[in-house]
Amino acid sequence: MNTMNPPLLSRRDFLHRTAAGFGAVGLASQLGSRAFAGGATRASHLAPRAKRVIFLFLNGGPSHVDTFDPKPALKKYEGQQPTGELYKKSKGTGFMPSPLQFAKHGRSGIELSETLPNLARVIDDCCVIRSMHTDVPNHEPALLMMHTGNVQPIRPSLGSWLLYGLGSENENLPGYVVLRPTPKIVVGPALWSNSFLPAEFQATGVITADMEVTKLLANIRNPALTFEQQREQLDLLGRLNGLHLKQRGGDSELEGQIKTMETAFQMQRKAMDTFDISREPEAVRRAYGETPFARSCLLARRLVEDGVRCVSVYYVGGSNQPWDTHNDHDNQHRKLCADGEQAAAALINDLKQRGLLDETLVVFGGEFGRTPYAENADKKKAGRDHHHTAFSYLLAGGGVKGGTVYGASDELGMHATENRVHVHDLHATILHLLGIDHERLTFRYAGRDFRLTDVSGRVVREIIA
Repeated sequence: MNTMNPPLLSRRDFLHRTAAGFGAVGLASQLGSRAFAGGATRASHLAPRAKRVIFLFLNGGPSHVDTFDPKPALKKYEGQQPTGELYKKSKGTGFMPSPLQFAKHGRSGIELSETLPNLARVIDDCCVIRSMHTDVPNHEPALLMMHTGNVQPIRPSLGSWLLYGLGSENENLPGYVVLRPTPKIVVGPALWSNSFLPAEFQATGVITADMEVTKLLANIRNPALTFEQQREQLDLLGRLNGLHLKQRGGDSELEGQIKTMETAFQMQRKAMDTFDISREPEAVRRAYGETPFARSCLLARRLVEDGVRCVSVYYVGGSNQPWDTHNDHDNQHRKLCADGEQAAAALINDLKQRGLLDETLVVFGGEFGRTPYAENADKKKAGRDHHHTAFSYLLAGGGVKGGTVYGASDELGMHATENRVHVHDLHATILHLLGIDHERLTFRYAGRDFRLTDVSGRVVREIIA
């Protein structure tokens, strides 16, 4: 620090001395100083097919052989011991066929399990990838890989990269919102972190356990000052921050704080409407369901409708990783699907009816799949273990070719074998659909250029309409 030319005030002093009673700053503090990304939309590398993304994330990893990837051969080999390094022989009782019936649906005739009746009705708008694979079968690194393209918590998230590359579509709401019913999510904020990207590209995390607007957004209204009085305070604070910023030749943390307070101020007018799902007709709310995940999916639609670039919705039920079905898999899977797939299908249908599906990409899946063989010896309560060498993902809207199945795993669902899609390929494709060349979306940090897809990634052009 240059002691000959000290700053006027510290950032902390700015807030304490000029923002007394300023509700928007209270909101900014509650959501985090790096929570907002207002500003102009940036130019795309390519002609975009989608404008925004909703990522419906199934924490724990759903079973591909019980959802999107039928494997009748498992019945033939039931009880036989698989071989190879993936199999933990001391735990399992051999291959375990799905008890579920699979049937063809839609004009496309895509086979889905009986636990996906609602998704079956919208399957012609969807693409199923049956050849996903990732690097490791452990939750933490696999979660990080799916969200940041790296197995360590050191890289920016997909949503932050999107916001960095494209900017925000609005001035009154965050550009990147994360909806979760509890703060207790495995790994946690590193999954939606901006990391070394400028502070303005950090997500806004919202706890959705209580959907009352004042609970979702504490301190959203100022109890003492009018909108005009707050505008005067924020303008003064902006000028002081501008002087402070000029003395330092640019400070991304302070720049993020300035944008935070401006967006938080504007949110007083807009957010109370957008976040209030009670404004939706009863029939719409009923179509989604009444669970936390269902309500979050409905809120996600309202957010993208009002210009939020990226929304992540986490499925967190009775445990932090509800799809992590190590025991009693068959019963747990049925219950989880009854909730999760209804809300996902309602979202896809709702977006389509409103004319938003073509420009909104919906992504549905977890960090990996589940083993085609049993994990424990109790056949009545048999579970499925983590499985990273083959699993499935569903994409809808946003330029994706509907009614399509891409890739395949082997006859037992052990390994992705045909048209394999790595997580880097999925990320490259998502970026491409939003008009971004994944090899050109880079940020220089610590002496090298970084990108979401690291030094890999292939756009899966075969699934693009």
